[in-house]
Amino acid sequence: MSLKQNQKQVDEWIANFKLGYFKPLESLARLTEETGELAREINHRWGPKKKKDTEDLKDLEDEIADIIYTLICLANSQDIDLDKAWDKMMDKLYTRDKDRYERK
Repeated sequence: MSLKQNQKQVDEWIANFKLGYFKPLESLARLTEETGELAREINHRWGPKKKKDTEDLKDLEDEIADIIYTLICLANSQDIDLDKAWDKMMDKLYTRDKDRYERK
């Protein structure tokens, strides 16, 4: 599924509710919250702060998907075509950053 298809799927779901998309600062707050949940899970698995025996491991894929969904909501609310944005970012990697890192 392309990013455009993901954006359409999210937009169709959001269209079912009066609230609509959050305002940009609300989306950013939610993105920060979701990123914090991913960071906490990574820290519990590979960092010095381990979970308590009473805490369950969360799925990394769920935490990453929450971030992607929130970013898609923000992009949709601002009429950003993520396929175009992605292509632009990859072009930057292949041109500006092509010699930035040591190759294998």
